[in-house]
Amino acid sequence: MSSIYDFTVAKSNGEEATLADYKNQVLLIVNTASKCGFTPQFEELQGLYEEYREKGLTVLGFPSDQFMNQEFDDQEEIIEFCQVNYGVSFPMFKKTDVKGKDAHPLFKFLTKEKKGLLLSDIKWNFTKFLVDRNGEVYERYSPQTSPRKIESDIQTLLEN
Repeated sequence: MSSIYDFTVAKSNGEEATLADYKNQVLLIVNTASKCGFTPQFEELQGLYEEYREKGLTVLGFPSDQFMNQEFDDQEEIIEFCQVNYGVSFPMFKKTDVKGKDAHPLFKFLTKEKKGLLLSDIKWNFTKFLVDRNGEVYERYSPQTSPRKIESDIQTLLEN
């Protein structure tokens, strides 16, 4: 796989989707969890999505349960939690492995394109990848990075 647009992913309802559907958009791809100390970042992610979606930003959420079981088992419960507590309306996908031998190919690609501080593996929930309109991984942000701190990078990519 040479482009982010080559990947298919499972929607929250289990249907397959292709990331080619998001061509020419700026993407913020995030591995999420409902019961994490960083879960309140959903509010800022939703705010960025609402503010910039008309200009071409899409936030894509991928729930993961690989970090201390901080995600619900039931997919419907995950989506309901995000919508009720944080008003999430951006696309959320099926619970996904983001690290290890069973990591989804999308996350293997993302971590190969932008390694972390010490290693390439995702270390925790709410690691964020910003992808430009050409499908190239622009930057990777740690879980501690507030989504609003990414805003200037998003604006830069939206202007190009």
